[in-house]
Amino acid sequence: MLGTFILIGLGVLILGAVVLIYNRLVAKRQMVKNGWADIDVQLKRRTDLIPRLVDTVKGYAAHENTLFEDVVAKRGEALAAGDDLQARGAAESALSRPVARLVAVAEAYPDLKANQNFLDLQTELSDTENKIEMARRFFNGAVRELNTTVESFPANLMAGLFGFQTSAFFEIETADRALPSVDFKGE
Repeated sequence: MLGTFILIGLGVLILGAVVLIYNRLVAKRQMVKNGWADIDVQLKRRTDLIPRLVDTVKGYAAHENTLFEDVVAKRGEALAAGDDLQARGAAESALSRPVARLVAVAEAYPDLKANQNFLDLQTELSDTENKIEMARRFFNGAVRELNTTVESFPANLMAGLFGFQTSAFFEIETADRALPSVDFKGE
């Protein structure tokens, strides 16, 4: 009789542990999904700003057609990459290069540097880049926690049983992502 109670108690403990581990895995997976959604919102915001920036600069630097075409092409590639983290990271890095060149073109055009619409767009773009960085840090932290949990014992037993997998980090090359420093107050 005592042995039966001990077995029932052990069964309840094991079931409780399974439920706790499963719920912890679900919570961490949801944090990763939430983090990706935040990144996606900011990337879409940046993608929406780019045509406005191109149109503003186009009026002042019409001879920069290859740069404008490059920005439009890279923007299309970034939009087409979807939710594939490696493809999206590569496409966003590739998009950052011509956008940074586009902003740098303004240095050669004093009238453009004084254009309030351009200044507002440049500020919005810079703000969006900062938000992308914060969202990327949150996402990568959530991925790190999920991956650690999925690979740690005894959660790795439950993760395999219930189909939980590690996620990839979202990487944008920092050097490519940074906008150049442009001084609009100088001469």
